[in-house]
Amino acid sequence: MPDNNIVARALACWALAGLAAAVAARSPLPLHVPSPDWRDQIVYFALIDRFDDADPRNNDQGHREHDARHPERFNGGDLKGLLRRLDYIQGLGATTLWITPWVRNQWVDGALGYYGYHGYWAQHFKQVDPHWGSLAELQALSRGLHGRGMYLMQDVVVNHVGNYFDIRGGGSADDPARRWQLNTRSRPTTAPTQPPFHLNDPRRAVHREAAIYHWTPGIDDHTNLRQEHTHQLSSLDDLNTENPAVRRALRKSYAHWIRAAGVDAMRIDTAFYVPPEFFEDFVHARDRASPGMAEAARRTGRRDFLVFGEGFGIDRPGEDAKARRIESYVRGPRGERRLHSMLNFPLYGTLGDVYARGRPAAELAERIRHMLALHTDPHRMPSFVDNHDVDRFLAGGSEPALKQALLAIMTLPGIPVVYYGTEQGFTQPRPAMFAAGSNSGGRDRFDTTAPLYRAIAAMAALRKGEKALTRGTPQVLHACAAGPGAIAWSSTHEGRSLVVAFNSADDERLLDNLDTGLAAGGVLDGRYGLDGKPADLVAGAGGRISVRLPPRAGWVWASAAPAVRATTAGAPATLSAARPITLEPPPPVVSGDFEVAGSAPGRREVLVVTDGDLARAVRVAPGADGRFTARIDTGRSHNGALTHRVVAWAADDAHSASSAHAFRVERPWQLLAEADDPAGDDRGPTGSYRAPTHPSYVAGLMDLRRVRALGNGGTLRIEVETGAHSGVWSPANGFDHVVYTVYIELPGRPGGARVLPLQGGEAPAGLAWHRRLRAHGWSNALFDAEGASATSEGRPIAPAAMIAIDAARRTVSFTLPAAALGDLPSLAGTRVWVTTWDYDGGYRALAVEPGPFTFGGGGTGSEAKVLDASPVLTLR
Repeated sequence: MPDNNIVARALACWALAGLAAAVAARSPLPLHVPSPDWRDQIVYFALIDRFDDADPRNNDQGHREHDARHPERFNGGDLKGLLRRLDYIQGLGATTLWITPWVRNQWVDGALGYYGYHGYWAQHFKQVDPHWGSLAELQALSRGLHGRGMYLMQDVVVNHVGNYFDIRGGGSADDPARRWQLNTRSRPTTAPTQPPFHLNDPRRAVHREAAIYHWTPGIDDHTNLRQEHTHQLSSLDDLNTENPAVRRALRKSYAHWIRAAGVDAMRIDTAFYVPPEFFEDFVHARDRASPGMAEAARRTGRRDFLVFGEGFGIDRPGEDAKARRIESYVRGPRGERRLHSMLNFPLYGTLGDVYARGRPAAELAERIRHMLALHTDPHRMPSFVDNHDVDRFLAGGSEPALKQALLAIMTLPGIPVVYYGTEQGFTQPRPAMFAAGSNSGGRDRFDTTAPLYRAIAAMAALRKGEKALTRGTPQVLHACAAGPGAIAWSSTHEGRSLVVAFNSADDERLLDNLDTGLAAGGVLDGRYGLDGKPADLVAGAGGRISVRLPPRAGWVWASAAPAVRATTAGAPATLSAARPITLEPPPPVVSGDFEVAGSAPGRREVLVVTDGDLARAVRVAPGADGRFTARIDTGRSHNGALTHRVVAWAADDAHSASSAHAFRVERPWQLLAEADDPAGDDRGPTGSYRAPTHPSYVAGLMDLRRVRALGNGGTLRIEVETGAHSGVWSPANGFDHVVYTVYIELPGRPGGARVLPLQGGEAPAGLAWHRRLRAHGWSNALFDAEGASATSEGRPIAPAAMIAIDAARRTVSFTLPAAALGDLPSLAGTRVWVTTWDYDGGYRALAVEPGPFTFGGGGTGSEAKVLDASPVLTLR
């Protein structure tokens, strides 16, 4: 359980805040307030349409766009709903509310079969969409927040409007009229209604000469910056942000909301799709009539108006190109001021990899170092674990892992952002919080007693109470480099230091030789724990500490620094000081199991621990001379790039750990099975399925051609070749327009499942799966069959697969560590079955007729969502 004192303090603060709000309600509440120090803020991010429906009268605007049963349509949430739930939001610990765009929107895109419930398809940038309410209701929300000492954050789009036209085929860019096609199925209008954005028909000379738009087709190469900056993203009409008239109109539009609605900060949607130089003007222009956002805010008394951008970029381990591109939107090559900060997407990617997918903890350590080295002000970069554009953390990670990731953003530099519904354990991307809305489970979800709600409130109270977390610069002290395990860092501010430690593994791990920087006998006071406050720790010789970390632990200790509270007896007198344990270095590179030797005079038992894994530690009894040897099992190791770490330790003496030594394992892969699959058979189980009709679905993307299975010790690699490869949407995992679902039966294991979760149908005759891998461009999740059903994917487990792409060979490989498969004594007899479909927050729909993003060839609604499937491979 969380620290009960912190929970009590958080709930007491909530009660006091509610009292203050009630008192403030008797007097006018302010629309304009001074800016806060953004380093101290905690943000709650909500989709207006999905949060709460307080006024059902505004739900249906007459175009059949509202149906609360369906997640793709308007559900009914509004500004009044947000206002009446401010107690709930503040009780979580949030100090700022970020909401999706409230501007008047395109409601229906009939051409693509989508609805604008999310707010990102502008029709008029200076009007409130009637689905959300009115300007007066927006002002009431702003005043309600300000009366509580909270702040309002607006989601802003400058790259595009809705999908009102398309540019078809080739031809000259100088003659867009020939290729322009009106979206006649747009509702409620077929063009924006705000000047100058209504000038969108290049067949008319006035419109064409105004050049409000880039008359361009969709992006087909995300490596081409010119295309990213000037072509259509997802068929949305791309604004010509180089045009001074467009710049002035956008500045006027959004400055309006600062003045009229008391906006305190802005988040810029799709910032990467606008040239970075644009933001020098949008944020900092001093134009008297149409000032930039910083100047407009200054005129209302806001001296630190925060404008940050969205730039989806996730670096792989050892890389920093995406992080550098993100930073280029904050500072130009000559120090030009652009945005104030950017969303920390690289950190988001690493948090999911380490805590949900079981990647080495050292990858988070590397990300922290890069974050501090590359970014101008990491303390003002909003950080998050999931959002409305990606899978929920719990769609592929466990609840203990989610708590760890949330505690990480609460204890690292940045502005923590909690996506609505995280506190209620949501697993779907955009469900409703209110009972009548889609995927709500038929009940309101504003439960302040929910375990995750209380956990987040406790973490928020911890962060607010420790300036070392909001001002300090973390120093990584320890990180497991070979897989899930221990990671620790310290942060110090004005004489107070905090040490934060995690165990990202699902079993107990040893955090050894932690260099606290304390004097011998210095004390770390237990401050906070995800499942109870940790015990105080006393530093041994050299200020080092070794401690057992329970599965999925998240612990925080505090100490004064540099003056340290010491035990009355000074440094502990232990056997480790008089007769230390020593361990001789192993060979730096090994190809199989090997022996290590060491000395532990006076010890009855020593544990030889590899990668901190206490469950698999080798217990040895030293001889009369103190000498011992231990054989190290390398069956879990497979990758020569991973560095393993071995240490000797006596469990009865916390300060006894030997020096640690590193080694790597290099061993060749063995082909265990392979099968070819016919070309052109991607037609589903009935042979009549058809792929979606959008032009980006080129032939062969979901057509399996070959599947190979390779082994290395207990590690399994599955290579999947298809008829074509796509990365047109710049996916984090390197491939898009396909989801691979891989079913694995483990030899000698009882049980298993035959159902295909969320896909419908059953596995081939005789196959009962124990592991299920689901991977598409933006997700990578592994499940155990426990709890699997037609509507449940099973129990999320880690580590998940490592993904590699060979675009030239149209091949994706998935590498599953031995731990992911339950440490099989042999891979022989393992069975593998691979299927394809496509995925966007869920497996895409199957209908009678195909649509732009819908599969065709269905009929009953119960057919399996499997476009192609491999033969079942049995490993030898």
